[in-house]
Amino acid sequence: MATSGRRNDRRRRRSEPTREGPTEVAGPAVTAARLLAEGEITVRGRLPGSSNATFLVESALDGRAILGVYKPLKGERPLWDFPRGLFKREIAAYHLSEALGWDLVPLTLRRDGPFGDGSLQLFVHADFEQHYFTLRQDRAHHEQLKKICAFDVLANNADRKSGHCLLDGDGVIFAIDNGLSFHVHDKLRTVIWDFAGEPVPEPILADVRRLAQGQLPAPLAELLVEDEQLALLERAETLLEDGRFPVDDGSERRYPWPLV
Repeated sequence: MATSGRRNDRRRRRSEPTREGPTEVAGPAVTAARLLAEGEITVRGRLPGSSNATFLVESALDGRAILGVYKPLKGERPLWDFPRGLFKREIAAYHLSEALGWDLVPLTLRRDGPFGDGSLQLFVHADFEQHYFTLRQDRAHHEQLKKICAFDVLANNADRKSGHCLLDGDGVIFAIDNGLSFHVHDKLRTVIWDFAGEPVPEPILADVRRLAQGQLPAPLAELLVEDEQLALLERAETLLEDGRFPVDDGSERRYPWPLV
């Protein structure tokens, strides 16, 4: 979807990203953020089925505790096409979701945990019998699933499995496991092709337009190299120009494995 000409133009026009102050959040969300950021981390177990070391942890502070998912750099397997530090892309995905105002990715931040530097994400108490292939059967979920679809196009997600869509007790669908994202080259691999060719809803386009016309927020920009920032903005512009969800033409392997 990206073109080098547009990227060079972006590079010429790009200035330093704006620095934003901390987001003011009321109520329990403040407690969750502080617990994740400052709490003492205790490993409760390793999450099965993950290709990289992924741990369920408890973060405790002042007599309160919260569950999180900890992905340390030391637990990452080397990949030929992505540099080390996939945990930074997990954090970048959270900041992209926040920049769009979509709240798709659980609160994710950087922590020096029991196994060193890594990402720490708020654990989603979800119905783990549900995943994309079951959620898509209910049209009431389609609005949220279309946002995840658009999000993955923007983030260039190379590994959107069905099980990465989690439905919590309030009916909110979260998109987790975003480490294989933000590559400069087109690597979109996803199970979400049900909306292919359909018009992208205008509210989604409006949020993408706001992102494309401004500067990337500093917390997001600082996690990506310059070419990755420019490629992200190119994908946003292309989505706006097309106005439709991309179609899998069958020329490349566009599905992750395993599917769930």
